Amino acid sequence: MKKLLFTFFAIAALAAFTVAGAQINTPAPSPFCKMEQKVGLTDVTLEYSRPSMRGRKLFVDVESFGKIWRTGANASTKITFSDDVKLEGHNIPAGTYAIYTIPDPSTWTVMIYKDLTIGGNISKYDEANELVRFKVARKRLSEPVETFTINIGNFAANTAEIALQWGEYHVPIKLEVNYDDKVVKDIERTMAGPSRSEYYTAANYYFNSGRDLNQALAWAKKANEMGERYWQLRLQAKIEAKMGKYKEAIATANRSSAVAKEAGNEDYKKGNDKYIADWSAKMR
Repeated sequence: MKKLLFTFFAIAALAAFTVAGAQINTPAPSPFCKMEQKVGLTDVTLEYSRPSMRGRKLFVDVESFGKIWRTGANASTKITFSDDVKLEGHNIPAGTYAIYTIPDPSTWTVMIYKDLTIGGNISKYDEANELVRFKVARKRLSEPVETFTINIGNFAANTAEIALQWGEYHVPIKLEVNYDDKVVKDIERTMAGPSRSEYYTAANYYFNSGRDLNQALAWAKKANEMGERYWQLRLQAKIEAKMGKYKEAIATANRSSAVAKEAGNEDYKKGNDKYIADWSAKMR
């Protein structure tokens, strides 16, 4: 009897635990959307939740004219720029911001906001956290949009349009990017040839993978010609020693120690001293 009671209570407890731990998933009323778009060479990422009208009159039954709106639903609507950009001529540093708006029948006020945490808790909205605020004339859509949408389109050479669309409202925000500086820098870097760090990386790979040591040494020397670094000099010394050039290796290792000392890393000399002692013994 005791065994039956124990079994009964065990099954009941398991059933209760299963029910308590179960989750019922239903569609979100305002589904989350994340979109990524390349504008020029700048990555733009949007994260927001999308409310729908569902038969309600926009800015009468749902949201209101003249009041701050989170420009979406649920958490703050966020926009991220990988580079500095301009919105309606205003400078926006690279980073992530919240978008808040004040809808109006003819002109919307757009606020780029630095605090990402308040969501729809407008009572905590603080103008001190605004990066910029500007006005945008709204346009009218020929066909109403049931679900709030933010699009990025109308691409030109260095511009695009971030469009807020809901109901008959279309609010275009001009986005400007600067890719020319990036392109020019890439051209200059490419035409100038490999950088110091690239020569070092190539030499280090050839040395560690047992490839052409003559080529590895040439690259290591080139890296140090472009700017001595104590770790680069140690690599050059190790390549020289592996090639049997112990005299050169010792001289290069001593130079590595001197450069390390100048950089405030005197402990680096201890490692070099061990190599030098080993190479000196091989010369006897």
